[in-house]
Amino acid sequence: MTVLRVRGFEIHKGLLDVSAQEALVDAIRGVVSVAPLFQPDTPYGKPMSVRMSAAGTYGWFSDRKGYRYVRAHPNGRPWPAIPDNVLAIWDQVTGLERRPECCLINYYSDGARMGLHQDRDEADFKWPVVSVSLGDEGLFRIGNTTKGGKTESIWLQSGDVVVMGGAARLTYHGVDRIKAGSSTLLPKGGRINLTLRVVE
Repeated sequence: MTVLRVRGFEIHKGLLDVSAQEALVDAIRGVVSVAPLFQPDTPYGKPMSVRMSAAGTYGWFSDRKGYRYVRAHPNGRPWPAIPDNVLAIWDQVTGLERRPECCLINYYSDGARMGLHQDRDEADFKWPVVSVSLGDEGLFRIGNTTKGGKTESIWLQSGDVVVMGGAARLTYHGVDRIKAGSSTLLPKGGRINLTLRVVE
């Protein structure tokens, strides 16, 4: 396992072996059986290209009212608990006693992307955001703490874990494209991205 540092991001390449990845996918299937994937709209009324769900006290949500955290799935049910094996990744890479209240689940099919953005809907930016990649490779773009300027890109493979903390906590980042068929982890292909966030 190699740790790369790109603009303050810690990228743990290959942190999770195949068996750990498979166990995570099983755990996420359990979450999604209670809180099915849905496709939110942006505040501008355009559907996002990713489908999402969540686990924990809060889930992240978007519609014409804006971006925010909510305590229930659109079906009205509370979000399921964050699986233990997901929390164990947070413990391993952060060493923090404080644990996240949200595990956002994003599913990228072939053609889905995520534009450059900051994660700034949380109450306190001193806590890192931890991102876990499962399935097909995603081209991850890292920008700056302000809009514009040069960016760097790196392919994230299944089992990679990224920690965004410290000075990099509010760095713009996104996913430009998915390399379809680059992983056999998910039977129908695509990429799952888990992001763990301290909300309150």
